[in-house]
Amino acid sequence: MKWVTRELPHIDRVASPWLITRFVDREAEFTFISWAETRWPKDAIPLALPGADLGPHDASGTTFDKILRNYALRDPALHQIATVVRKAVDHVLHGYRPHADDVPGQIAVGISAIAEGSLLHSSRDADILAASYPMYDALYANFRAQALVRERGLAVPASKGRGPRARVDFLRGLLASTRGA
Repeated sequence: MKWVTRELPHIDRVASPWLITRFVDREAEFTFISWAETRWPKDAIPLALPGADLGPHDASGTTFDKILRNYALRDPALHQIATVVRKAVDHVLHGYRPHADDVPGQIAVGISAIAEGSLLHSSRDADILAASYPMYDALYANFRAQALVRERGLAVPASKGRGPRARVDFLRGLLASTRGA
């Protein structure tokens, strides 16, 4: 399917295409229009555009939140990413500053910095998305593994002073056990 959003994708308009591509429409094609443009291609689903079902962040949530609701995506890891995206938007637009113990907030500040750098690093919107997807893939893997550990009541092995090998091998195995399930 074709999707359309505004140029210069940033935080929510990067996370949302990632979510669509990974969990809604693996063949998604994204088109970008200027901020001055008020019309978009009729054959494309509007994303984060005023008046669209999957409109921009507002009182009912981020575009990412709207996609989760619209497509009934219930994966706890995706909902953790939604929290990070919300806090990142709040950080950029409203000056939100997380407390030291607010892990999603701390991640949001990091994502905000990476998002800003992505805009500076590439002038092509599609390249900004492509460069950002691995970050969201990694965040998803981390949150998914944490959710599985909690759901199954597992204990993650300690590193025993030899780097993260034991922990990483355990979590990789846990994630691998769920593929195709």
